[in-house]
Amino acid sequence: MNPIYIDYLNAFDIEALNPSNDEILAAIETSLGAQGKGETVIEPRVHLEPDPSFHGHFNVLRGYVAPLNLAGVKIVGDFVDNYKLGYPSEFGVLNLFDPRTGVPKAILDATVITDMRTGAVTALGARHLARKRSKVLGHIGARGTAYWNVRLLNHLFDFDEIRVHSRRPESRDAFGAKLEQDLGKKITVTDNWRDCVEGADIIVEASRLSEPEPMLRTEWIKKGAFVVPYGTMSAVELSLTDIMDKLVVDDWGQCKGGKFGSLRAHVDAGKLSAETLHAELGQIVAGLKPGRQSDDETILLWHRGLSLSDIALGHALLTKAHAVNIGQRLRFA
Repeated sequence: MNPIYIDYLNAFDIEALNPSNDEILAAIETSLGAQGKGETVIEPRVHLEPDPSFHGHFNVLRGYVAPLNLAGVKIVGDFVDNYKLGYPSEFGVLNLFDPRTGVPKAILDATVITDMRTGAVTALGARHLARKRSKVLGHIGARGTAYWNVRLLNHLFDFDEIRVHSRRPESRDAFGAKLEQDLGKKITVTDNWRDCVEGADIIVEASRLSEPEPMLRTEWIKKGAFVVPYGTMSAVELSLTDIMDKLVVDDWGQCKGGKFGSLRAHVDAGKLSAETLHAELGQIVAGLKPGRQSDDETILLWHRGLSLSDIALGHALLTKAHAVNIGQRLRFA
């Protein structure tokens, strides 16, 4: 057998690659378009909860992207108490394989990949589903994905006002300060949910609740807004879907089942179903379903997270790494 080598990119390698906003968005848009055209396979994520007292679980995401000739598996932990140890809440590893032989191709640190690709799906959703002249962003949550949500959304919309909130003052203050430094504009840090989201054009709910609690009130959402709730535990009222003109998800197969997710109760109650669903985001990106059709539409996007996005961004990072000679090559067999 000929020698088999795998590429390895650690967190420092990915930091050195420093992908641009446009590079990240382009990679994720490729995967969404492929999904919309039926050129992918997505296996619904599965979970491992080692012990409820650990306040966390592992997500296992699996997929195949035909245009990239790659299959992938990502394992990412989600542990809400990690901040007490100075860790991010999520650590992940992405494994890429040749889909025809099963030969391992690469191992990548997927912690920042998870953050980047989540932010990119939020931003690309807004590109197709938010009002073009959206000028006010309200963002709940300050975990790793939150930074990329705000950064990539601002890259597309150049907001006049960005409001942020999270449960812990030290977390939200540090988040606001980092955004001000990196985006070069004032960030409004609020001490409550209402002041953060009421009347905003785009609302992102990425909270870290330990159990479902309706913190985001439907009455605070103005007509024509674009709303993205994706917390692991639901923070929205059951009435949220009642005011929406379009309900969009990233992958209905993942959204219709499982125990976690911001709209789990809405699926269980029949408010979000195959009949009420407007489209998957990939169908809109591929041009098969319409996105926003008027400024008056109030639209919701629920994304659980796609293995396809991880694979696509991993591929883009590897391509760039090869070009600039970053990373390690490991003998596998």
